[in-house]
Amino acid sequence: MTDTGPAIRVRGLCKSYGQIHAVRDLDLDLGRGEVFALLGPNGAGKTTTVEILEGYRARDAGEVSVLGIDPAEHAGRLKERVGIVLQSTGLPGYLTVAEAVEMYAGYYPRPRPVDEVIGLVGLGEARDRRINQLSGGQRRRVDLALALAGDPELLFLDEPTTGFDPSARRQAWDVVRDLARLGKTILLTTHYMDEAQALANRVAIIAAGQIVAQGTPESLGGRDTGKSIIRFSLPDGPALPDAFGARQVGSTCEILSERPTHLLHELTEWALSAGVELAGLQVSRPSLEEVYLQLTGSAEAA
Repeated sequence: MTDTGPAIRVRGLCKSYGQIHAVRDLDLDLGRGEVFALLGPNGAGKTTTVEILEGYRARDAGEVSVLGIDPAEHAGRLKERVGIVLQSTGLPGYLTVAEAVEMYAGYYPRPRPVDEVIGLVGLGEARDRRINQLSGGQRRRVDLALALAGDPELLFLDEPTTGFDPSARRQAWDVVRDLARLGKTILLTTHYMDEAQALANRVAIIAAGQIVAQGTPESLGGRDTGKSIIRFSLPDGPALPDAFGARQVGSTCEILSERPTHLLHELTEWALSAGVELAGLQVSRPSLEEVYLQLTGSAEAA
């Protein structure tokens, strides 16, 4: 019988280390076939949460279900169905790519064919090269291949592109998209907002051990009550009237508005009458990175 429930369901999750509350009453839902990004600064509780989901750390309180299994009670059963990409694996450098994948495939009851896995991560031409002969980007692809060796239903990707150059990062993104097209469920942790924006169906921002926002990258980017940001620079000369409510960010003026068209009309009318140029004038919605910095900063301050 196929389990059609959520891939991950968490309710009231708590974990403390002495007097430090790493995770506090956290709720989380992850649908099957979804790419979900968990974002948060160091020390926010992100790693603790993921390790509890993987079955490597015990929780203090709360309910956790991963693929219908409580990882605290049946970690062995769960490991057969998940793949984990850690920040480093420490593989022996003398192994070839094919030997490494074959070794990991042997740990699982129903592994994916070795050459199929190697092709999926784009290492077909390097299958017989030794690990210590590979570039950093290729080694990261090997890490991903090892996680795929058991044909998992759920993948945990922990900072999968840390240290990559821009080209290697984009190639890694293509691999993640290919996995999503295969129907894999992916929980991604990353510090790169553009990565979350490009890959995730939904994101959650964790700060001070709690989820402070979640939704699609687009909805979070515009979550500030639908406001737009108007940015421009002013030359030395007449000061902008206080009525516009602008704030100064470096040499740039910023104005938040729910009616950007109306405000732009008033702003340009003032600029024309004052004889000043609004240099670099632009209108945009708050980016995911701006929302992330605002929310995590507010939570840490609190």
